[in-house]
Amino acid sequence: MKEKLTIIKVGGKIVEEADTLERLLDNFSNVRGYKLLVHGGGRSATKVAAQLGIESQMVNGRRITDAQTLKVVTMVYGGLVNKSIVAGLQSKGVDAVGLTGADMNVILSEKRPVKDIDYGFVGDVKQVNAEVLVSLIGKGVVPVMAPLTHDGRGNILNTNADTIAGETAKALADAFDVTLVYCFEKKGVLSDEADDDSIIPVLTPELFRQYVDRQVIQGGMIPKLENAFSAVDAGVMQVVITSADAIDGTKGTIIKNA
Repeated sequence: MKEKLTIIKVGGKIVEEADTLERLLDNFSNVRGYKLLVHGGGRSATKVAAQLGIESQMVNGRRITDAQTLKVVTMVYGGLVNKSIVAGLQSKGVDAVGLTGADMNVILSEKRPVKDIDYGFVGDVKQVNAEVLVSLIGKGVVPVMAPLTHDGRGNILNTNADTIAGETAKALADAFDVTLVYCFEKKGVLSDEADDDSIIPVLTPELFRQYVDRQVIQGGMIPKLENAFSAVDAGVMQVVITSADAIDGTKGTIIKNA
């Protein structure tokens, strides 16, 4: 019987504001068993870029990453945000290690080819080094993964944190019974953005398409859910979209195949 592993992805203001970060650290430290944390940090990157006079461009929830923006996200994601989380977890008694995809060759990507949109230095995941992560987790170390990967030729690539969480969950599904929890500011996927209690309890592929067609689900939530369905298809035990106060996966929106 495989051990349980909880992979939690957090982003937005949760990791970028002191009060919500502190609550997250408390809740995460109380998650039992093996665990892994994937974080974003886009708002901080946008803020730092603006302070440096660099304009941030987004298309369908994805950041356009030119050479100057790549420097900003590398500093913010791999440095400021990642190490703040690691230091906070250590203070809670959680032995954590911060990783980008380049560290220990954990995640190898390729630069996204230019089609309708040139996303710049953005990486599409090719391979997750499950062996390295299994070894760390088995030793009681909690990986804290920043949304940065590498191409194996010395280049860092900005990579969507939801994608990293999903691909990591799929890679580890052979070794663990994986529950993937996507956390953000809301209690789940909402049918009405103005009503925080309008949680959609279950989403199937058919329901997802209907909500997208009606523009109930839009923007950055679309790639998040696409990653969730892909993870379930690949053997992840379950995927939950919820708030950071419910990272045990008992509340929120559950993603199912049918």
